[in-house]
Amino acid sequence: MSPSDERVEKVSSVLSRRQPDLTVVMENIHDPHNVSAIFRTCDAVGVLQVELVYTEEKFPTIGKKSSSSANKWLLRRKHRSRKECIKTLKNEGFVIYATHLGNQSHSLYELSLVQKVALVFGNEHRGVSDEMASLADGNFVIPMMGMIQSLNVSVAAAVSLYEALRQRSLAGQFDTPKLAKENLGRLTDVWLRR
Repeated sequence: MSPSDERVEKVSSVLSRRQPDLTVVMENIHDPHNVSAIFRTCDAVGVLQVELVYTEEKFPTIGKKSSSSANKWLLRRKHRSRKECIKTLKNEGFVIYATHLGNQSHSLYELSLVQKVALVFGNEHRGVSDEMASLADGNFVIPMMGMIQSLNVSVAAAVSLYEALRQRSLAGQFDTPKLAKENLGRLTDVWLRR
């Protein structure tokens, strides 16, 4: 049975706005609800692929219900170590910013998120590791005015990714497909079978 015209149009429209030059690195995030929420936000803002670094924790089992099946619309790439992840991303031309509270950290709102950029989010209890923070090109914080100095990791990812969406929308980066035609065609075929 072939897909309806509406389905083809929806898939084509979504893929034409995917941002292969925006990615999220998830470092040892263990709660499946947080992982699912991050996947949902990634899909919503047009992230194509997420990077997974699980060196201390096991990647959690993701239920279809909690993620609203968002994980099936994202490519996932696993890395054996933090160094391998950072090296791979840098070789691909990404600038890497890690969420990390420190003296040298910049505000999220000072970052240029229209460039080829990877945002790193860490474990719910430990945050981004010191190793990952030191390997990144820079560290950032989300400004907070209350007594608590951190957000839930899925909320932090959502705030950060929507700032990227805001900047990219203003720059017109969703107006023209960023995927090469052959990749666009291949992914369209794959998605229409899901």
